[in-house]
Amino acid sequence: MMDRRIRILGLGLLLLFLAALLSVNYIQVFAAGRIASNPANPRLVLQLYDTRRGAILAADEQTVLAESVPTGGLYRYRRVYPGGAVYAPVTGYASLIYGQAGLEASMNGYLSGNAPELATQSLVNELLGRPKSGGTVITTIVPRLQVAAARALGSLQGAVVAMDPRTGDVLAMVSNPSYDPAALATTDTAAETRAWKHLTTGKEQPLLSRANQLLYPPGSTFKLVTASAAFQDGMTPATRFPNPHVLQLPNTTHQLHNFGDEWCFNGAPTITLLQAFQISCNVVFGELGLKLGAARLAQQAEAFGFNGRIPFDVPAVAGRIPGPGYFATRLPLVAISAIGQDNVLANPLQMAMVASAIADRGVEMAPRLVSEVRDPSGRIVKTFPPRIFARPISSRTASDMTQLMISVVQGGTGVAAQIPGVQVAGKTGTAQNGTGKPHAWFVAFAPAAHPTIVVAAMVLYGGSMGSDATGGAISAPIAKAVIEAWLGK
Repeated sequence: MMDRRIRILGLGLLLLFLAALLSVNYIQVFAAGRIASNPANPRLVLQLYDTRRGAILAADEQTVLAESVPTGGLYRYRRVYPGGAVYAPVTGYASLIYGQAGLEASMNGYLSGNAPELATQSLVNELLGRPKSGGTVITTIVPRLQVAAARALGSLQGAVVAMDPRTGDVLAMVSNPSYDPAALATTDTAAETRAWKHLTTGKEQPLLSRANQLLYPPGSTFKLVTASAAFQDGMTPATRFPNPHVLQLPNTTHQLHNFGDEWCFNGAPTITLLQAFQISCNVVFGELGLKLGAARLAQQAEAFGFNGRIPFDVPAVAGRIPGPGYFATRLPLVAISAIGQDNVLANPLQMAMVASAIADRGVEMAPRLVSEVRDPSGRIVKTFPPRIFARPISSRTASDMTQLMISVVQGGTGVAAQIPGVQVAGKTGTAQNGTGKPHAWFVAFAPAAHPTIVVAAMVLYGGSMGSDATGGAISAPIAKAVIEAWLGK
């Protein structure tokens, strides 16, 4: 009887040992990743605040966008953002509770020191008993442009993106409303929770960048795409179109009107494609859209990156245009889409990419926000060279489009972007959105003959002008200010 009890006890102890062994293996092997990334894991607190997280620097390698500084307290370091809300669309935040966003998220492996390229440095630090340090991320942001764009946009809701069309470098990226990332990088969890609640409730959504994460109707700036399709199909700036007061839409009693219900060029019987583009004639571009057809319009937009994936260093949403199937029973909407309305959507980053392809003779570079990463000793451990994204148009089409865009600024809807001594090429957009207060757009590049900068500026809901807003009146001056800052005017 005693032997039987001993055997039962032994078997029970063996089962308990096996259960403990399985539990340890599950925790250390299968669930390790999930547990390590769980915000409730106290080790994350120690790791985030005991590691000297790498800095994020502007292109000048001097201006600090984000860095970790010693605290002298329980936690060794805290994250600070000297530029605050101005650079938030670039840096994002590094939060103890809510994780990371922006470059803090996409470059986290380098910034935290966990990337393979930093393994040797991290091992040396560990052997010498030094605190773990992350790598330094060098961005393409030019501080004077970022500040100029933020100042020009002021308190208006909207966004500005400036790019170098030759490399794809994003020189400035501003969004309003914005937020101060420092509010989400504190060791005071109660304060951080309050800040998060404030930033995530309401309609403003400051944590989402209007420059690259949200989409809006682009209005007549989309005529850059429509006209490009026309030139690719053999039309020229001199191709003529009928010029009625209104366009009777097919299969419906509805009509398409010009802005303000005006006549284009005083009601001339026909006008050229250049003239229609110069004054943004909706009737002619509606005709052009119907002539091109839904499939061709979508094809050209997709060649520029719509309906796809934008390869960017922070999350970016590509522009959207419905496919041909959408228009099968909605033929009139092809004309509406050709002028950037209906279900056509974009953001300043997407439209800056379109303009960049035109500026760079048909070559569309991938947008680039990070140029390189350096280890704590200053050695370059990773580079991100410029990359070609697409070739959506021919060099001839790019030349014709540049001619059209120059005419807009010289004597069309974009005269407010004129800069003495500099030839600017641009396109205005005034997009209806169901509120009665249009989104105002302006996309431009300069100098027109040899462009070094592209700017896309968008002001939401009419800004300070309300229902009277136009892209030429409110957004062209913003783009002009950024171009002037770049050219030193």
